[in-house]
Order: sequence, then structure tokens, then C-alpha cells
Amino acid sequence: MTSIICISIVVSFLLTMLCTNMMITPVSAGWMQAHATFYGGTDASGTMGGACGYGDLYTDGYKTNTAALSTALFNDGKSCGGCYQMVCDATKVPQWCLKGKWITITATNFCPPNYALPNDDGGWCNPPRPHFDMAQPAFETIAIYRAGIVPVLYRKVGCRRSGGMRFTMNGRDYFELVLISNVGGAGDLTQVWIKGSKSNKWETMTRNWGANWQSLTYLNGQSLSFKIQASNGKIKTAIDVVPSYWKFGQSFKSNINF
Repeated sequence: MTSIICISIVVSFLLTMLCTNMMITPVSAGWMQAHATFYGGTDASGTMGGACGYGDLYTDGYKTNTAALSTALFNDGKSCGGCYQMVCDATKVPQWCLKGKWITITATNFCPPNYALPNDDGGWCNPPRPHFDMAQPAFETIAIYRAGIVPVLYRKVGCRRSGGMRFTMNGRDYFELVLISNVGGAGDLTQVWIKGSKSNKWETMTRNWGANWQSLTYLNGQSLSFKIQASNGKIKTAIDVVPSYWKFGQSFKSNINF
């Protein structure tokens, strides 16, 4: 218990140092450097959907604290659902940063490169730049709107979610495409298994795109269980989370999470 309290105090101290403009290097604090812009409008309506496959970001548990990641961070969709803590780097642009403010965002989209523009003048998401194109409300939590783009410090952190993981059944017969959302803990997944109620064997699913995982087995009329492995190696199992009467297009929420 003492060690946990000490760790919490250290984390809070580092955040305070960053947010109050004290000099601290990203390397020494475990933070990394990037830049951030914004998109989607004042209500973030333009951020719904996206390259991770999430639909309504409110329904899927992410709301407006989200961002599209550049190629260097998106990792071909493997980063979908991961969480990042961010502060505006006031040591570089104090006039644009909101002092004492920080935010935790979820990766829900991909910011594509624009090779027609130079990396430092419009091609913000070009490789190898780490870049966050944040939902506008999230950006305005840490920086002033008129800035347009600001340097930030970020680090990957655990995700805190309300309720259980959500499983949305898409696809067709012999092609179950399952969107897994509202994942806590590490947030991003590395492996998923599925099992129908007529089988005792777990089948390894493959990532189709973003947060969508596929199975090529005929599973109609069976209740479905899932075993989910997060990027930190932790595994959770949702038994019979999808009932036998499921239909394509339906979503089901479990009572488990990381």
C-alpha cells in the first residue's frame, strides 16, 4: 500500500511540474514529444466513426476525449482504443497553452499523411512525425483555439471506462466481424479468441481493421464467448456475452472489463 501511495505522489508531482511551466525534460519524466492539432467541430460531430471502426463515440464509451493518430503512432490500427495523457508544452509556446491543464484521450481514428505538404508546414501527420489530431473539445482543454497547432508532451496510460466491454456483431454467415469497444486497462488489444456454445475449442480471431476482429466459422444460433488479450498481456474472458438469438448489427455489453 505504501509503494502505491508513493507512486501516485510521484505521478502527481511530475504532472504538476509539467503543467506549471517548470523545466523538466520529457525523457527524464518518461514523456515524449509530439504536436497536436484539432478537427471535428466544436461538438466533435466530425470525429464519429473513423479508421478504428467505432461508430457513435458516445455509445462506444469514448465521448469527445479522442484523437486521430499519425502513421508513426497508429501502428496499422493496433493502437486503437489506447489512451494517452497529454499536456501542452508551455516551455515552447506559453502564449498558447492553458496553464495547469492536461487531458487523457483515446485513439479512435487515423490521421493520414499529406505528402503534398512539408512535414513542418501542413503535413503534420507525415511519417515519421508523432502527431495527434484531437477532437476540438479535447484540444481546447489544453490549448487555445487560435493556436491551431501546439507542441505537446504525451505518454501512454491506462484507460478508465464505465461499465463492461462492448461487442458489436457485423458481417455475414461464415464471416463474423466483431467490433470490440469500451475496453479499459491498456485499451488496445493484441489478441482475441471466440468460442461458440456448440464447441469446446477457442478459435483465434484475426484483426480485420482497427478494432474489428474476424472469424470465418459458422456461428449462427450459438451463444458466443470471447477471450481478450490487451497489449499489456492481461487477459479477460466474457462467457456467453452474446446470446444465441443474436443478429448481425446488434451490440451486447459484458459485465467485465480490465
